Amino acid sequence: MGLAGLSGDLLVFLTDLLIAFGLFSLAAGAFTAYFGSGKSRKIGVALIVLGLVIVLLVAVMFLQDIGVDPNVELWKHIVYPALVHILGAALGAVAALAVFLIAIMKS
Repeated sequence: MGLAGLSGDLLVFLTDLLIAFGLFSLAAGAFTAYFGSGKSRKIGVALIVLGLVIVLLVAVMFLQDIGVDPNVELWKHIVYPALVHILGAALGAVAALAVFLIAIMKS
């Protein structure tokens, strides 16, 4: 069963969700593995592996015929918008964190 029944918006949402989960698992895992010790370092390595698996599965999903309408250009209509959404969300989160830290440090 392919993804032919999914609308473009739902497919973009699911792509956003999976890519963000994978990338942020990689980042959190790298942070935990580098700064952690003992058990937390092992958890960090597990997060890195999980993130890699998710990102690779998403890549394989879009490199294979997944049952989407052949007239839909996957990169142009699904993957690229998903990456733009994730980048925008990440930049917004970093900006909010920076404002929060500056406000806390100034008070």
